[in-house]
Amino acid sequence: MFSRNFCHALAGVSALLGMLTSPVYSLGSSCSAPLTKGSAGPNDPFWMENITHQGISAYNANPSTYVVFRNVMDYGAKGDGVTDDTAAINSAISSGGRCGGDGAGCDSSTTSPALVYFPQGTYKISSPLIALYQTQLIGDARVPPTLLAASSFSGIALIDADPYLGDNWQYYVNQDNFFRSVRNFVIDLRQVSGSATGIHWQVSQATSLMNIVFQMSTAAGNQHQGIFMENGSGGFLGDLVFNGGNIGATFGNQQFTVRNLTFNNPVTAINAIWNWGWTMQGLTINNAQVGITITQGQTCAQTGCAQGVGAEAIIDAVVINTPIFIQNSAPSNGALDGSIVLNNVKLTNVPIAVGVQNGATVLAGGSITIDTWAQGNVYEGTSGNPIFTQGNLASIQKSSSLLDSAGRIFQKTHPQYIDYAPSDFVSVRSQGAKGDGQTDDTQAIQNVFNEYAGCKIIFFDAGTYLVSSTIQIPAGTQIVGEAWSVIAGSGSAFFDYANPEVVVQVGAPDSTGVLEITDMIFMTHGPAAGAIIVEWNVHDPSGQQAAAGVWDTHLIIGGSAGSQFQGSECPTSQANGYQPCFTDFMGFHITSGASAYLEGMWVWLADHDLDGGENLSLYSGRGLMSESQGPVWMIGTAVEHHVGYQYYLKGAADHYIGLAQTETPYYQPDPVPPAPFITVSAYDPQQIGQGAAWAFTVENSQNILLFGAGFYSFFQDNNSTCQTSQNCQSQIVNIDTQSTISVYSLSTVDTTYQLSISGQGIINRSNNPNGFADTVTAWTRS
Repeated sequence: MFSRNFCHALAGVSALLGMLTSPVYSLGSSCSAPLTKGSAGPNDPFWMENITHQGISAYNANPSTYVVFRNVMDYGAKGDGVTDDTAAINSAISSGGRCGGDGAGCDSSTTSPALVYFPQGTYKISSPLIALYQTQLIGDARVPPTLLAASSFSGIALIDADPYLGDNWQYYVNQDNFFRSVRNFVIDLRQVSGSATGIHWQVSQATSLMNIVFQMSTAAGNQHQGIFMENGSGGFLGDLVFNGGNIGATFGNQQFTVRNLTFNNPVTAINAIWNWGWTMQGLTINNAQVGITITQGQTCAQTGCAQGVGAEAIIDAVVINTPIFIQNSAPSNGALDGSIVLNNVKLTNVPIAVGVQNGATVLAGGSITIDTWAQGNVYEGTSGNPIFTQGNLASIQKSSSLLDSAGRIFQKTHPQYIDYAPSDFVSVRSQGAKGDGQTDDTQAIQNVFNEYAGCKIIFFDAGTYLVSSTIQIPAGTQIVGEAWSVIAGSGSAFFDYANPEVVVQVGAPDSTGVLEITDMIFMTHGPAAGAIIVEWNVHDPSGQQAAAGVWDTHLIIGGSAGSQFQGSECPTSQANGYQPCFTDFMGFHITSGASAYLEGMWVWLADHDLDGGENLSLYSGRGLMSESQGPVWMIGTAVEHHVGYQYYLKGAADHYIGLAQTETPYYQPDPVPPAPFITVSAYDPQQIGQGAAWAFTVENSQNILLFGAGFYSFFQDNNSTCQTSQNCQSQIVNIDTQSTISVYSLSTVDTTYQLSISGQGIINRSNNPNGFADTVTAWTRS
């Protein structure tokens, strides 16, 4: 999650809408009338506008009156392009006593979610729209509405996710700024003659921007930028188009994954100001003066930082008619000072591929394709000696199952079902589920899946749905939540870690079919030492890549209202012992017969109470385990604070992972893993971490590509003094001798050995200082 001690246009819309259209699948359903295409008419609004909204916030102080879904028109917005709609929209966002809505400050909350919907139209904005905690801002996906900056606009950005309120005090702690989504908009700054920014996106995990077009001036000297991000701990964003502007996007954040960003005619497409590690997938830059500017300056001590860009990993990029693709602020002088990995970068009329601000050329360009090139410390096999490299590397091996027809890593946009009408959906609340956080909704939910899977899109109205036994989701199901609807395993079936039970089973074992889950949260109500929260069994149908996947869906384990894993139950002192604070046996298990496309998914064991702020000590046995034979895509995923490991690949194959982010439990090595659990050979690696959890461990797995990682360890026994010696744990990544895996752009924090082979530390962090973090630019088996 974060280190509390860290110092720190229309054509584009049409293109994106084309990607948002769901393909027609053969669901293999037993339905009498399978849902194979949507029934929306050509002039109908987006289904979300007219579907019945009856969602609730189960643990709000006033659940019967609190409103989750808010149409801005109901709060006085006109959308006529003339009326100033700022106050009306901010009222729609803030009404109901929401976290931060009164401007008085609020760290976080799980009791006041909101989905704020914008129908088609043009909304004139004169000052920032404040995107409060746990808010989805969603426009009509069929004809995205325009947020038009008034010529008199004043403020940091049209949409502000973390306002500054004087003396550098802000609404939210940037590293804790979770649960945000903005999607389906045109943001138009062109009426502003001075400086203007589209979105101030100072956020952390469980956040997303998607399907947004930024319209900015192309006049010489303009000071427009699409996104400004100065810090935080993210995160995912994708499917964005930036037209014009001085800077398309300013990116500064610990770690982030971006996918499918297009920049047309900016001065600078991306201004990278600092990070520990970013992965950029599917980047397109047309007619920029500079593609990416990289700020260096990696001097950083524990008491103060001048952190620049630590690591950039770029895969599948197209750059056209741009004099300089990447411009470093300073030369490396033969040492690691900002790691760069380029893979499959196609340049057309780009004279300098990588250069320095003073004019020096590091890598000449032209009209060429860069296969694999790196700047940084490169390792091979069991050698712990780095080779500083500014040059070509061997081609990265990728399974063909992971690639599209053009040879790029396959990508799939968050499904939004734009061709579907409200009649194509079925509400679980309308079918008898309560979602009130008290009623056992197991049978009602199972009945919905049994009757409607493949016939209707299953709509989980906002709420918390308790289930007391395994929910079986058949292949052929499409699920949509509302402001992150919650399914929570609760009760005696999930108590016994010697007999684990699945809470949500996605597909029967070895089943095949479409399965899409968006905007949901899965969790447990405790204690639940025997809960496997999600078991993922379903595989794509032949010829339908990524037909089985999740988008903007998370496992939030403990730390939320009603979970029974909050400050009063599970303080760091553990005065009550471990048993009340066993949250689950395992978070997410991908079985051997499955495939999976996971995008923007956070598997978080809470380290603090989201409703009270208290630090917690919770116990989840395991994070994410994959035994899949592929294909598996993990794009913008994070797994944090689980006892034994965060990511574990066992007998797996054909995985693409970029960027993966983890944190070790703060209380380790007290107890030492696997305690307080016991080892189970079917679910645990042969080698247990030395006093702390593995961030990433791999056994007997083939064709694995880890393209970007941020693996962090900030505490020992809930104390951060280990940061002084940068030795909060000994080892963090472990790979056996049988696996075929390549690792690029691996950044770790406060770990002695960054990579181990069969439990033996190989790469010592002391060889790779790169600002606050340490970076291995590349490691390959041979």
